[in-house]
Amino acid sequence: MSTGAVLAALASPTHEAASASSAETLDRTGAPRVTSTTNSMTSQDIGAIVRIALVSLGTCFGALILALYLGGVLTAEPIAALPDAGPVTQWGLPISKQVLNLASVATVGLLLLAVFLLPSDRGVLAHRSETYVRAASWAALVWMLAAVATLVFQMSDLQAVPVLDVLGDQLTSYASSVPPGVALMVVILVTTAIALLARTTGSAGGALGLLALALFALMPPPLTGHASSSPFHELAISAVALHVIAIALWVGGLGALLYHGLRWHDDAEAHVPTAVQRYSRMALWAYIGVGVSGLASAASRLYGVQDLVSGSYGLLILAKALLFVLLGYLGWLHRTRTVPEISSGRSAAFLRLAAVEVAVMAAVLGLSVALTRVETPEPPEAYTADAMRAVLGFPMPPEPTWETMLTLWRPDLFFATLVVVAGGLYAAGVVRLFRRGDRWPWGRTISWFLGLLTIVAVKLTGVATYSVVLFSTHMIQHMVLSMLTPMLLVLGGPATLALRALRPAQRRGDRGPREWITVLLHSSGAYYLTHPLFVVPLFVLSTYGLYFTPLFGALMLDHIGHMAMSVHFLLVGYLFYWIIIGVDPLPTRMPHLMRILVLLVTMALHAFFGVAIMSLAQPLGMEWYGIFASDIPWLDDDGGVLEDQQSGGGIAWGLGEVPTLFVMLALLFQWRKDEERKERRRERHSKRGGSDDADMDAYNAYLARLNRQAGQDGR
Repeated sequence: MSTGAVLAALASPTHEAASASSAETLDRTGAPRVTSTTNSMTSQDIGAIVRIALVSLGTCFGALILALYLGGVLTAEPIAALPDAGPVTQWGLPISKQVLNLASVATVGLLLLAVFLLPSDRGVLAHRSETYVRAASWAALVWMLAAVATLVFQMSDLQAVPVLDVLGDQLTSYASSVPPGVALMVVILVTTAIALLARTTGSAGGALGLLALALFALMPPPLTGHASSSPFHELAISAVALHVIAIALWVGGLGALLYHGLRWHDDAEAHVPTAVQRYSRMALWAYIGVGVSGLASAASRLYGVQDLVSGSYGLLILAKALLFVLLGYLGWLHRTRTVPEISSGRSAAFLRLAAVEVAVMAAVLGLSVALTRVETPEPPEAYTADAMRAVLGFPMPPEPTWETMLTLWRPDLFFATLVVVAGGLYAAGVVRLFRRGDRWPWGRTISWFLGLLTIVAVKLTGVATYSVVLFSTHMIQHMVLSMLTPMLLVLGGPATLALRALRPAQRRGDRGPREWITVLLHSSGAYYLTHPLFVVPLFVLSTYGLYFTPLFGALMLDHIGHMAMSVHFLLVGYLFYWIIIGVDPLPTRMPHLMRILVLLVTMALHAFFGVAIMSLAQPLGMEWYGIFASDIPWLDDDGGVLEDQQSGGGIAWGLGEVPTLFVMLALLFQWRKDEERKERRRERHSKRGGSDDADMDAYNAYLARLNRQAGQDGR
């Protein structure tokens, strides 16, 4: 029987037969679980899955080989005078990368299916979800082995020697010191942990942690590939990070969902319609993420429209773009035709179209691996002649003025995406409350969007451009992201808005977005992350540890390090202001007087940090600033860097005081409102004959006991 015939046979649901023959077992909680005895896969089901898998693998590796041939990788003749790694490495490196990508996508897809697409029961994975987590452990094992093979072949290709000649000390040195080798070692370690932990994980929270680890393991290899060598490396790095995550969720989710639908199409307890509808909502956003990041990634490697048609790299980009448009059309067919039919039990059309979509996605993955082996277009002379452009990623800017600060914008895709997504979700929540007739304070909305505006002001404008050239401008960026932006975002109350705007999960005991937020807010991790004994030292000491150690110069040498600093400032500042003036729920809250004392002590230490910077006799971060300090025409060669650093210390001291005043006013206002609410509760409770003051109730009870004892003694 053909695959099409098997899928067509799925149009007749057999839920009644499945539910009629069921066996009762016990789940992890000890409660009875009903499983169908007719859920064993038939030969037709197995045949359909095998055929779809073979077709997908065929298109994947076929597209890879064809792209490598057209790109000249397989047809290039070795030069006699130069060493060559040999045909084993020539074929083994792209194939091992392809297996690595397929295994990583499968791992992410299986964990996504288990955690989010299928329902859980009060934090416990259903039986089928557990089987997918166990399957993810095997996929992670393949991922790890493919990473090991890629590490060996990559070293062989770099050294231009046969594979057997790189085993030994050279491979160890490469894996511990060269960025691509270190990246693969990180992947090997993380995937090994996933493979081991997935064997015993049975909770939804544990599976969520494994999914987070899998998404993290996707990052290192692409960030050390073509992206790191692009003249527009900042845009390229952010684009490739978003690209690989969006592709893994999109492709992996559909592949796992197709397998689930083919295997359990006749079982009502498998929740296939629910999983399809949840994936459909996520797939649209993943598609947008893939499109935006792919466009940005291509723009960072191409220097003009002519590069799209003048070389193999551009032609492969066009082929990938055409397949992406085709996938968009297939996705539109899903949303308009096949997904609505799922609820009525007619799943054949969806599964048939999903099989075609997975095959096309596999071809896209093949092209993606081929693009990492094909030579990118040569940059024009304007990019190679300017030494500062090679170091900074952009030409040396002119002397800073208000005009240049406002006009020299930088395309930081990461923070641009963060602002758009955070602003869009918040606005959607406010609109949903408004349409429902609920109120949401305008002050919180204004505060949230002002916070996002400050991110734009220091990460996308000329401030971001000069922040990698001048320490003083970097300090403006630091202080805004750690002191001003978090204060405004915290007062926006995003978690409270989400809890009010999101609907509860349709299935009782399941975890939708609202339930996940509630669980995370009340988790032990949230308790420790928001504990003052953790947050306050982190907020203060991380600043000293960053700037008064070699860590600052090391992080400035790489865009990922610079971006990590900005994210650290934002997150740590958010945690600090959350425990001081946050309106969102917290596991524990400090008394208002204690918050004031913590605020005053912390701000005093920050002020001392600014004074310490101004008092230094040697400039900081010369591992980075020393590279081009003498080439800045508008900076004094004699002590200009140190003077700029002292200005940065003054900025740290001055800007740290301004938010403190606003925070103090907000804290006093919240204290007064809290006391008014307590007084109103006490008044209402006293009218009912009680008291809302626990200490007063205990004291009154004590007096009552004394009165009773005195009466008994008098008698």
